This record gives sequence, structure tokens and C-alpha cells, in this order.
Amino acid sequence: MLLGQDALGLSANVVSRLKAQWADAHRQWSQRDLSACRYVYWWADGIHTGLRSDPSDGQCLLVIIGVTPEGRKERVAIGDGYRESKASWRDLLLELKAHGLQAGPRLGIGDGAMGFWAALDEVFPDTAHQRCWFHKMGNVLNALPKSQHSRAKADLQAIWMAATRHEASRALDHFLARYAAKYPKAAEKLTRDRQSLLAFYDFPAEHWQHIRTTNAIESTFATVRHRTTRTRNCVSRPTFLGLAFKLIEEAEKS
Repeated sequence: MLLGQDALGLSANVVSRLKAQWADAHRQWSQRDLSACRYVYWWADGIHTGLRSDPSDGQCLLVIIGVTPEGRKERVAIGDGYRESKASWRDLLLELKAHGLQAGPRLGIGDGAMGFWAALDEVFPDTAHQRCWFHKMGNVLNALPKSQHSRAKADLQAIWMAATRHEASRALDHFLARYAAKYPKAAEKLTRDRQSLLAFYDFPAEHWQHIRTTNAIESTFATVRHRTTRTRNCVSRPTFLGLAFKLIEEAEKS
């Protein structure tokens, strides 16, 4: 699990004490005063790991990482719940509000298959939505036969790599004209999220490569997935969140 080979020389009591310390660190961090915090961007995702909380019942980590107006990237929220559940994300966002957060970010970034978006509209309705282009491209290509993948991938890249919103919109229309009649499911995946796929154009061009996908946090999540292994025994909820908190903290240092 978290400690890997380093845990081999530690007694059960030491490991237990470390887990308790990490759980307490997460609890204190979750209760920090947020009244002075402001964010420009949030990346949100729900990640499944090898760790299981008791009871888990399909729950995963719900994580939000943000960027401040000064350009500092930091953890905003780490909780647990159901990735597709509006209620799970709403609870997480309301907890931030309860600890003083006055407003959401200008832009939230994530993939479309989350309850995060509906919760965000309810709790922080002024925040714009940006769907992750990496996930969207995968979804669109999955709706096309493999014989079309090479050309379709280039056509999709022409959208998000366009120099202006106008050019991106024209490229998107070109994609629809080429594929919609024969592959309506692929086209629908673009049309339903058209506005939120192009939202990044409302922000500084030097930020585009960071805010049109969730790549900015994927390395952190990859570390969490890699450093957790499946175990027969469930851990308590505080231990689950404490371990995740510590892993993400360490991933940010690397």
C-alpha cells in the first residue's frame, strides 16, 4: 500500500500510528479556514484506487485541485463519494462553503461523466464549465469505427488547437459535416458539450494548454493509483481519506 517496501521494517503499531496521524492531518486540513481563498481554475475528478473504505459500496476519491490568482496550484478538497452523484459532489462543495469559501473558480475543468457539474451549478453557479478534451476525444473515437480514427483524430485536434474560438467553431462544424450523417452518436458527443468544450477560449492564451484538459492533475492521480494496492481488508473511512491525503501531498512534492 502507501509505504511500499519501506513498510517491511515497521511494526504494526508504528504503521497504525502513522495512519492515525494522516487521518488527523486530513481532518484538520478539511476544517481549515477558507474565507481568504480565491481560485481561478479548478480541476475535478473522481478516482478509483486499490484502497477500499468500509463501507465502500463503489465509492471513490473525490478530488479538487485549484489554481489561485497568483498562479499557485494547491489542493482544494479531498473527500469520498460516488463519482456520478450530484449529491456526493454537492456535499463536498457545501463543506467548502461552510468553511468560508466565498466563491467558486472562474472555470471548472473535468470530464463530462461526473455529478460535479450539476452540483457546481447549484453551489457556485457563476463558474464556467470546461470539458476535458482528452476524455472527449476518447469518447468520440470510441463511437467511430477504427478505420476512421486517424482522420477523425486529426479533425478533432484541429478544433482544440485552433488559434481562436471562431476558428475552433468552424473546425467543429467541419467535423459535424463530415461525420454526423453516418456516425450520429459520435457527432452528438460534440454537439451536446459544444459550449463547454470551447470555454477555455475565454481565458488567457498562455493558459489554454493547461485548462482544456485534466492533464494538470493526471500525474497526481497516477501516483495515487500506482501507490495503492488491492487489499482483502477494508480500511476505515478516516484511514482511507488520510492515506489519500498523504499520497496527494507527496505527489505534489515530486
